[in-house]
Amino acid sequence: MYRISELAGIVGLSRSTLLYYEKIGLITAKRQANGYRQFTELDVQKLRLLLQLQSGGLTLKECQDCMEAKIDREQLTQRLNALDAEIMQKEKSRALLAALLGMDSMRAWHQTLESQAPEAHLNWLMKQGFSEKQALRLKWLSKDMNAHEEYMAEFERIFEGLERLGPGSDADTQRALTMMPSLSGELLEVGCGKGVATAVIQKHSQFAITALDNDEYCLCCLKENFVSHRESGNVKTVCASMTDMPFSQHQFDVIWSEGSAYIMGVQQAIEQWKYFLKPHGLMVLSDLVWLTDAPDAKVRTYWQHHYPDMSSVAQRIQMMEQSGFKLVENYQLSPEAWKNYLQPLKTKIDQLDENTFSSNALSDIRAEIEFHNKYLGQYGYQIFILERK
Repeated sequence: MYRISELAGIVGLSRSTLLYYEKIGLITAKRQANGYRQFTELDVQKLRLLLQLQSGGLTLKECQDCMEAKIDREQLTQRLNALDAEIMQKEKSRALLAALLGMDSMRAWHQTLESQAPEAHLNWLMKQGFSEKQALRLKWLSKDMNAHEEYMAEFERIFEGLERLGPGSDADTQRALTMMPSLSGELLEVGCGKGVATAVIQKHSQFAITALDNDEYCLCCLKENFVSHRESGNVKTVCASMTDMPFSQHQFDVIWSEGSAYIMGVQQAIEQWKYFLKPHGLMVLSDLVWLTDAPDAKVRTYWQHHYPDMSSVAQRIQMMEQSGFKLVENYQLSPEAWKNYLQPLKTKIDQLDENTFSSNALSDIRAEIEFHNKYLGQYGYQIFILERK
């Protein structure tokens, strides 16, 4: 026979817990003449059975049911399924903590957050110490915060000296200019890079051009190119964020963005940049879109991984109209535009020694080129010319 304090010590439970178990009938005390409770060896064994059942994740009520009657298999199956779900969630939590500590990749987490909360994602990355340039590229490039610095250094090494960082051609840029009712006024080019499109706009129009990029080196390349050709009179550069541009409301007649709007999200870019556009002003931008309703499964998986917001031309136009714009014209970027990007890039990487790269930057770009060569046509860039309503 055991007093309650002795029983508590044997089974490792508190006195108040044992009193509650007595109240609900799990154990039964015998009262002595002096009023003390006494418990038997059977009570000890009941409590040990209870503890074993609880270790399986059962609630107290479920444990009591199992002890007092035949096991309810359906009830236990439900509890097992719930426990499996809890374990899965805890594994996800552990994986995230491990990634934040640099023990694992954050690629999947970045992708999920980017699709659900892109602006908060960008702000959070910058709070972690990344520059805006790094944070924007991290969103769509390496997707791995812990390996990002090395990856980006090697990525920039690969593209060093190349004129284009993405598909484009002078003819495609000039084609958009021919569709404009006027070729004068104030034009803002967002994400101008080294000024390849800037030069075409400057040559074939009378726009006063403001070329904006957050990469000071690219802007230096742009300025050197224009100065060498003595054509910089109507072009000024601004080093600033495309997400926080230092301009006034309704300042520009045209906003132009080739290959950069999707970095911050096309819909977010359109809605945010509209503030700087005059009523009935024009916006020219390109976006990667589906060119078929039935892409190969491999292709769909690839772009779900690299650009989950990609949509069809019709879907993009619908979104643009809902954001306060009227479609003026749209057309597909030419094969020449892709050739201008892919051929010099392939020539460059063929000259590089893979053994001198520590990150996946070189192998990723090589895989990208092979992918485009095989599947380009199921997707491609589309130029959209929009008028603000």
